[in-house]
Amino acid sequence: MAHKIVETPLMKQYIEMKQKHPDAILLFRVGDFYETFSDDAIITSEILGITLTRRANGVSQYVELAGFPHHALDTYLPKLVRAGKRVAICEQLEDPKLTKKLVKRGITELVTPGVSINDTVLNHKENNFVAALHATKAGVVGVAFLDISTGEFLTAEGTADYIDKLLNNFAPKEVLIERGSRKWLDATFNTRYLAFELDDWIFTEEAALDRLLKHFETRNLKGFGVHAMHAAIVASGAILHYLDITKHTEIGHILKLRRIEESSYVRLDKFTVRNLELVDTMADEGRSLLGVIDRTVSPMGARLLRRWLLFPLKDVKAINSRLDIVEYFFRHPEERDQIKTFLEQIGDMERIISKVAVGRVTPREVVQLRNALTAINPIKTLCCNSDLEALKTIGEQLNPCTLIRDRIDREIVDDAPIAINRGTVIKHGVDAELDELRDIAYQGKDYLMKLQAREVAATGIPSLKIGYNNVFGYYIEVTNTHKSKVPGEWIRKQTLVNAERYITQELKDYEEKILGAQEKIAIIETRLYNDLVARLVEFIPAIQLDSSLVAHIDVLLSFTRVAMENHYNRPVVDDSLVIDIKEGRHPVIEKQLPPGEPYITNSVNLSNTGTQIMMITGPNMSGKSALLRQTALNVILAQIGSFVAAESARIGVVDKVFTRVGASDNISLGESTFMVEMNEAASILNNMSERSLILFDELGRGTSTYDGISIAWAIVEHIHEHGSMHPKTLFATHYHELNEMAASFPRVVNYNVSVKEINGKVVFLRKLAKGGSEHSFGIHVAKLAGMPQTIVKRADQVLKHLESNNRQDSIGKNMSNIAEERGGVQLSFFQLDDPVLTQIRDEILHTDINNLTPMAALNKLHDIKSIITGKTD
Repeated sequence: MAHKIVETPLMKQYIEMKQKHPDAILLFRVGDFYETFSDDAIITSEILGITLTRRANGVSQYVELAGFPHHALDTYLPKLVRAGKRVAICEQLEDPKLTKKLVKRGITELVTPGVSINDTVLNHKENNFVAALHATKAGVVGVAFLDISTGEFLTAEGTADYIDKLLNNFAPKEVLIERGSRKWLDATFNTRYLAFELDDWIFTEEAALDRLLKHFETRNLKGFGVHAMHAAIVASGAILHYLDITKHTEIGHILKLRRIEESSYVRLDKFTVRNLELVDTMADEGRSLLGVIDRTVSPMGARLLRRWLLFPLKDVKAINSRLDIVEYFFRHPEERDQIKTFLEQIGDMERIISKVAVGRVTPREVVQLRNALTAINPIKTLCCNSDLEALKTIGEQLNPCTLIRDRIDREIVDDAPIAINRGTVIKHGVDAELDELRDIAYQGKDYLMKLQAREVAATGIPSLKIGYNNVFGYYIEVTNTHKSKVPGEWIRKQTLVNAERYITQELKDYEEKILGAQEKIAIIETRLYNDLVARLVEFIPAIQLDSSLVAHIDVLLSFTRVAMENHYNRPVVDDSLVIDIKEGRHPVIEKQLPPGEPYITNSVNLSNTGTQIMMITGPNMSGKSALLRQTALNVILAQIGSFVAAESARIGVVDKVFTRVGASDNISLGESTFMVEMNEAASILNNMSERSLILFDELGRGTSTYDGISIAWAIVEHIHEHGSMHPKTLFATHYHELNEMAASFPRVVNYNVSVKEINGKVVFLRKLAKGGSEHSFGIHVAKLAGMPQTIVKRADQVLKHLESNNRQDSIGKNMSNIAEERGGVQLSFFQLDDPVLTQIRDEILHTDINNLTPMAALNKLHDIKSIITGKTD
């Protein structure tokens, strides 16, 4: 527990600053250090691992203290922000040397996890979004996303389920909500986000609309296509209000508010993104699809690729436009390599131009911007000279911004420093006064030598010399022998035994210049640099467009390189209802195989009218899960415009990809593995459509065998029979009894992943074949996993015993009749019992216990025993 702060003059100033942002860590500048006090000091010392000390605070009092040197801000600030802390930076607003009073201080910036332009806080391969949420009484939820480091501002509205998907895919670092609505946020979106509450007046449409119109300087929002999206407008306005609160007022790079069109992108819910490991892995040693296909060379390209992967396209024309460019680069290696070379010179143009808008761009970044604009010119030429219309269109839009590029080249030195006051910034020849001051400051001896030589020649005094002391400054010394030759305009300042010392107006002017030269140099360089940055602001829209186009090219070049390295092929993408993948591979697993081990390919052919549901059985580790995932991954690759890991593929565009794979729980919310499984399955069944691709992997494992089989059967039946949608489905299961469905449901086709058992050992062939499988070989897998031999042997004994006891009345025989009853029987998920137990139950229920004689009771007990053992006397 921190000590109470006694209000000394310094602490009173600190408290005043702290009260403005009580929820933030306050970095309070004191001399050359940023200090934190009291509770802030305790938290800061724990996060940063710095010493917690104490400072005298009144009579017999002290206050906790933790601080670090001001020049170490870039080291320590990111650690605080990544720990989820908001950080208020309080600077000294005047020079302590120029005041005898308490130094004036003020908060100059509030850095939060979602609002930062600091390179050490940001990840160059990811956007850094802050989001705002607003829910209406009608249940519509509005959301807005802003990355202040790039200027991207997006909004949408819809159901809580749709907004949850957007939140998951955009992964905001901070979420803004109305004060008092934290419980709603936690209940609706599972407490996954760092939230900050704002006053309720901010979340009114009037306040939000006024703030948006003020920023964009428009009369309405019709030009952005969001004027009728009331919840989205409120969320968007709340973000701009938050920027005001956090002192981010220079936001001229936020040029438009873009609507997220739900109808344009494939729906990938959070389960699918997680299960397919699109951008993140579930295991530390794993690898994501993004990790495999990312060959981008610019930060903008890396961020765009991540976005494309989470938002695949549904428009066939747009997809094929991307594929055309990938194929062009594939077939034109010289142009491909040239463009890659120029892309490597561009750097993070998008974030640099954003820093121009907020007034935080460094001279070194301005030089990088010049290099980027220089590299854009040949990229533009290469694109315009291609014979592909899509590339020509990109080339025509690229703007090298020649005027500002040439000005930067003329005015800023090539090896510019990271700050305006840390070295020479402006080139020689830009400003005559600056050049003169530099000559004075840096070439003073040469100037004095020239002046001395000139005066010797003018006066004929060969012993004349120029010197300097702290009393008189610069002077001309003449020996008494030549005193008569001294010009009348010289002013005598000191008499020595053998000489006289004089000053001249020129020497006095030079003295004033050289003594103030450094300060004047800094002032002039700052003025010239700020003039250049102000001119750069006018090019923000053009350079932002360049950044977007460069990112686009970079991603498509990345697709080409990946296709060449990994032997991908161009898919045929159309509006059909067919997915036909020949000799497909899992793009991630194939990269993790031992050297020389080939990936066993498999073909999948699905359609709404033919093979709608592939029922895939086979043992553990045989490759069922890989087959399901590789199908979905190749579909996603095709619909982001990439070639696919297959010999060939025809992809009729899908609108939704659903997955129910793996075992996981959410114990913190009271959800067991089975409950999570059922939630995911319910989400699929409630949202599937004609163009959906559905993957079920081992559905029903979280409950008893018979419950699991019942649920699996009912779900497959529902997918097959429900309306006219007939969504394409891959259903991997251990329940061999489900093979019976193929006989009664025409669009269900049985497949198995082949294995061979040789001398008691299982060999996984990993090849898909028609027909069902009868064994799971789970005990063999347990043996491969290193299970103790005693357990393996005992499990084998138990298995044989169970199989022999159930052979007379197999589940499969009973299941084969269920399909015939589907028209009039409603299967219960939780009441389908073991057939033996059902028979025993019936015997007991139909027995009149009150009228049962002792002998009849013994006979009844004998009958029940016979049912259990399967033997009769």
